[in-house]
Amino acid sequence: MKRHFQSFTINGTIEDKGLPILLICNHMSWWDGIWTLYVNQQLFKRKYHFMMLEEELRKNWFFQYTGGFSIKKRSKSIIETFDYTAELLSDAKNLVLLFPQGNIKSIYQNKFVFEKGIEKILQRTKDDIQIVFQANLIDYFADAKPNAFFNLHHYTGEWNIDEIEKAYNSFYKQCLEAQAKKEI
Repeated sequence: MKRHFQSFTINGTIEDKGLPILLICNHMSWWDGIWTLYVNQQLFKRKYHFMMLEEELRKNWFFQYTGGFSIKKRSKSIIETFDYTAELLSDAKNLVLLFPQGNIKSIYQNKFVFEKGIEKILQRTKDDIQIVFQANLIDYFADAKPNAFFNLHHYTGEWNIDEIEKAYNSFYKQCLEAQAKKEI
């Protein structure tokens, strides 16, 4: 990563409660999973898992060796994927990364519409997991290579998909506003 980026900054502090972590993150580039792995290694030190579309995992098969597991939308196997994700979230040694919008979107997107999968997974888990939001942003400033910013927030609200979506959108908006005020 150091070859491709000028710097990495983690913003926000998260109290590690020793629980399994469901990390909800924007998906703006191929780098998102790698960046989240970096954050996990720096802060949480959990066994890393991430969900990705089955067709993408087939193209990038090596991700299955780094914690990647597949989901196939609009198929019967989607139930198995939700059950597997909930099973991962029953072990405090695990961190599961989900991209709520389901596919890569522009970094300049200002509203995320969550797929229903998060709700289905939360229905299968107990209340003893920690939900963490991450917003990845980049800026070049005066550098030839981009600076990567990983913004974190511990979600403590209701376990309702509409509330989680609203809270993530509010968090992301705050991250964009804070990023716009940065100078070199």
